[in-house]
Amino acid sequence: MSEQIFIGVDLGGTTVKVGVCNPQGELIYRLEGPTDTAGGTEVVLENIAKYTRQAVQESGREWNDVAGIGAGIAGFVDIAEGFVKLSPNLPLSNTPVKKILEEKLGKTVTIDNDANVAALGEAWAGAGKGVANCVVYTLGTGVGGGIIIRGGLYQGFKGLAGELGHIAVVPDLEAIQCNCGQKGCLETVSSATGIVRMAVDAVERGDLSSLSGVEKMTAKAVFDAAKLGDEVALRIVNRAAFYLAKSMTAVAVIMNPQRFIIGGGVSAAGDILFNPIRENFTKLAPEPARDGVDIVPAILGNDAGMIGAAGLNLR
Repeated sequence: MSEQIFIGVDLGGTTVKVGVCNPQGELIYRLEGPTDTAGGTEVVLENIAKYTRQAVQESGREWNDVAGIGAGIAGFVDIAEGFVKLSPNLPLSNTPVKKILEEKLGKTVTIDNDANVAALGEAWAGAGKGVANCVVYTLGTGVGGGIIIRGGLYQGFKGLAGELGHIAVVPDLEAIQCNCGQKGCLETVSSATGIVRMAVDAVERGDLSSLSGVEKMTAKAVFDAAKLGDEVALRIVNRAAFYLAKSMTAVAVIMNPQRFIIGGGVSAAGDILFNPIRENFTKLAPEPARDGVDIVPAILGNDAGMIGAAGLNLR
């Protein structure tokens, strides 16, 4: 009998990525294809089914070897019912994705939020491997996350656990409106969008900085300037790091994870970001809650979503 395989689908607005994993979480084959959102709901779901069958065939495995299929989808997902309630970049709102894909593929399908599955990927086969309790932050356009307890993904009452970007950490007098409707969310200061906003504000105020010569402001430009000693850029990076650490302190005293893992594009900044996060966490967190806790970068990169989605049916 052949070894079982687990399929993970990372569904994006532009690209569908399909990964074939073994039971150890190793990615043995990957395939990408266009999502084709312009074609509507049926085309998107048919593409997922097509790419999934193609990936299994090209990996040299048999369809009977497939033990389960998981999909990570950006948006509000009703995990228990298998519905995508709302997905801003995909034509899947109020769609029973689980039911439709199971009918197309004849296999068990599990769906979840894209940040949750990325967290599960890191926990299963990445920077959290072997760590029973960890928390994953994904720093990109927004701030997402996932909570791993006893090796499994904690989803909460309605599957909304791990929305770390919406922890209110910024004091009222400094807080700005978040897209979620609240004020002072972590996402407003520690995402790529938040970092760019702070940099643009500084330039518009007339702060003396090399950033004033940047034609198109990006988070990378801010980090690059900070690495060269630009005081304004350093202030922005340190502010983002401070509030990340502040949110981690809240999480630490609630669930006491062994490890915080930081992924997403912003995490590529390296020590210029990680050092102040660690320093502030040490200052802010009570000693019992920080003892033995480490803060590390994610290691799976763009494969985390596929691997984590594959793991949805293994845990």
